[in-house]
Amino acid sequence: MYTYIIRRMAFGALTIFGVSIIVFLIMRVMPGDPLTAIFGPEGMTKLTEAQRDSYMKDLGLSDPLILQYFYWLGDIATGQFGRSFFRAESVGEMVLRRGPLTAQIAILSVILSWLIGIPVAIVSALRPNSIADNLVRFLSIISIAIPGFWLGMLIVLALLFWFGYRQPLTGASLLDAPWTTFQMIIGPAIVLGLGQAAYIARMARSTLLEVIREDYVRTARAKGLNSRGVIRLHALPNALLPVITLSGILLGFVLAGSIPVERAFGVPGLGYAMFTAVNERDIFVMQNLVFLYAMVFVALNITVDIIIAWLDPRIRYS
Repeated sequence: MYTYIIRRMAFGALTIFGVSIIVFLIMRVMPGDPLTAIFGPEGMTKLTEAQRDSYMKDLGLSDPLILQYFYWLGDIATGQFGRSFFRAESVGEMVLRRGPLTAQIAILSVILSWLIGIPVAIVSALRPNSIADNLVRFLSIISIAIPGFWLGMLIVLALLFWFGYRQPLTGASLLDAPWTTFQMIIGPAIVLGLGQAAYIARMARSTLLEVIREDYVRTARAKGLNSRGVIRLHALPNALLPVITLSGILLGFVLAGSIPVERAFGVPGLGYAMFTAVNERDIFVMQNLVFLYAMVFVALNITVDIIIAWLDPRIRYS
């Protein structure tokens, strides 16, 4: 098991290193001038060449690319992640301030996806091709197809015009201001959780239908165990392994999906910060947030791989 964990972590470190190079190069070859983003087109015309060179040097953009890359790695190692063009804070401080909201949205959306997806999958698998099964599959496809930001905007408008409700614009954490923070994260969590629940329901239904036909399940029924006991004790634990893998992948995609959803709900999380950075062309914020998302995604996949290997010993020896 320890050898398997070391192999997965080494592969994850190599992946993160490759991602850092790709992210750095993409941000450097993007069209546009950072000084134009800071001063605007009119302000650029008033800058002399000496002033332009001075500003580029202060931003660290006049050094050779290889030095810029290693300076960036140094900022990551110190936890600062560079500084924003437009705000008097480092990206690390921004992550500490905004990150908890995005993390709470992601965790709550995963919990909701399991609470919705697994029971729906069990009902659908026990009665395949029934009216309930067809309805579940239809709703799953609808949930996958509907864009999250569009559904979020509908929820915000419906609450505003029908009930006159406006969610809070600021919050700390579930520990410091639980009710205020819960009001901020519940909308995005429901939107993101519904999309995940649709994927989980379809995956769990397919795996349950396969497991139910296995010999050991038929043996359990032949011994007199009722359907509920067969599902709970034999079929469901084995059917959940692919679902756990899928949940890890979906949790990573939640980070990307939170960008338009947080914008729709006005939640000041990392997704909203990414949206603002793209609009302002704040390349240091974009660069570090994309890399942070990549690190979280790789870490989630390594964690899921280790959990699956712990639950199914055959994987670690393959």
